[in-house]
Order: sequence, then structure tokens, then C-alpha cells
Amino acid sequence: MWSSRRSLTYTNMVRSYPNIVVTGTPGTGKTTLSMQICEAFQDPSGSHPLRHINVGALVKEKGFQASYDAEWDSYEVDEDQLLDYLEPLSGGTAPDPIDEDPEGCEQARELASDDDTRGGLVLDWHTCEAWPERWVDLVLVLRCDHQRLWARLEKRNYSEKKIAENNEAEIMGVVMEEARESYAPEAIVTLPSDTAEEMDANVERVVSWIRAWRQQRGLP
Repeated sequence: MWSSRRSLTYTNMVRSYPNIVVTGTPGTGKTTLSMQICEAFQDPSGSHPLRHINVGALVKEKGFQASYDAEWDSYEVDEDQLLDYLEPLSGGTAPDPIDEDPEGCEQARELASDDDTRGGLVLDWHTCEAWPERWVDLVLVLRCDHQRLWARLEKRNYSEKKIAENNEAEIMGVVMEEARESYAPEAIVTLPSDTAEEMDANVERVVSWIRAWRQQRGLP
């Protein structure tokens, strides 16, 4: 179980950019969408303050693996290490809208767009239940036609067993159910992710949401 001792250090911090979870079955386009969101959103100075966290790559880079499952060719993740690493980057808690939390919004406004504690994490992973609810402002669950998904995973050279498992998970809506069990309904948005046109529309929709989130808190 993740120790709460370290998390208490950050409970008085507020973030100036929302944290977004991008999740879905492998092959639904999480990494592409995450990268495009970070590239598309700019603050008034023209900088790109959002930070794409490819969790699978981060786990390998930092050695946050707990064990290896040879049957499924995958690693179990040491979530305590992962969460401890990301906690200071999460920005603590989100301020409420300015009419409800003027002090919190003022604190957020004082953060520089490159402050490590600004939040703005775009957490790209095939599971979402690991993240503390107070970190998360929006959960995007990507859905894909299972036949398209099968073809995408074949291109990744997944084994047939692994493709079938992921395909079944997509048909059954496993990740969607996980999101519903972990976060408030109003935080969850399901997005179709079959075509490039849908991806473009998703990016535009999310960027508009980020701007509205900041405007509600008096942030430029």
C-alpha cells in the first residue's frame, strides 16, 4: 500500500494546470492523443506547459518494475515507487473555481508555467485505478472498434494470445468499468479513437476543456 506520509507533504499545494488521465486498451491511441494534446495546448506566452507521462516508458526508465510475467511478456509495476516519483509533479490538489476558492486560485496564479509543481500531467497508461483521485481532473477513456484494434496490435507484433486478451477487454469495456469504479462520473469522458479525424476532434475538445478549466479559476 502506498504510504500516505509523503503525500501529506503536498496536500497544501495547488496546481495551475489540470491533470488528465488518458487510458484505454493497448492500441486505442493513448500515446498519440497525449502527445497531440501537449503540443496543441499553449499558454499566452506560447509555451507548452503540459507534460506527457508515458507511464510504461517511465517505469522502464526508472526501474519501477516489481516482477516480470513471462507468460504475458509484461512487468508488474511497483506502484509505490511510481506514485512517489510523480507526486511532487502532480501539483497537490486543484483549486476550486475562483468564486469558491479565491485564495487557492491566487496561489495557482503565482506559479510559473515551468514550475515543477504546476501539475499539467497527461498520464498515458492502459490502466487508471492507480492514480489518487485528488490528482485527477479529467479521465479520457479511448474506445476503438475491436477489428481495428486487432489489426493495430498485429502491427505491434503482439502474440495472438495477447491480441485476443486485449480485444476481449475492449469488447467488454474493462478499462471503462475500471474508470467508473475509480473516479466520479463527471470526471470521465469516453472518446472514439478509430480514425485520424476523430483524433483531431478529440484534441480540439480537450484543449477547449483545459482553457475553460483555467478560465474558471481566473488563470490566463
